[in-house]
Amino acid sequence: MVVEQILELWETRGDSQYGQEAVTQREHALQTAMLARQADASAELVTAALLHDVGHLLHKLPEDAPDQGIDDRHETIGARWLQQHFPPEVWQPVVLHVPAKRYLCAVDQSYLHHLSQPSVQSLQLQGGPMSPEEIAAFQKNPYAEAAVQLRRWDDDAKIVGLETPRIEDFRPELEASRMDLRQDDSV
Repeated sequence: MVVEQILELWETRGDSQYGQEAVTQREHALQTAMLARQADASAELVTAALLHDVGHLLHKLPEDAPDQGIDDRHETIGARWLQQHFPPEVWQPVVLHVPAKRYLCAVDQSYLHHLSQPSVQSLQLQGGPMSPEEIAAFQKNPYAEAAVQLRRWDDDAKIVGLETPRIEDFRPELEASRMDLRQDDSV
């Protein structure tokens, strides 16, 4: 049932603009998931890539919230929703993809120059580059590496007109990642 909810959510809200980027929410999600699939990521990480910005579709804030100085906390909203249906291998990289941006800005001098202007703008709302203490804490998180990989795909998934699989084509990864199926398999 959750897979049907996801497909419906993308069908009804996926054509909204992805912030101030030149792609829609759906185009961005599909490009991110395609990059994860091309990297031979696990089903859980492909699912995280597909759904990393689902919080944008769930909140009721205006699309220009960052222009109004509002951090929509989409990573937290999305992870809370995903946590009801998927294991930590899915929702942890989602909740950490914003901290991963802050982490990369702090540890990789060239990374900031790779970000789009809207990502730079949201970075400031999200706390800017991490402090040394935040870096150390982030590196200890068992999902930090997955979050950094997701973040890099996220940053590269903003290409206008890029041909991608359809959302339905990711059903195998979505189904394989569902928590309720994993519990049934362990019986």
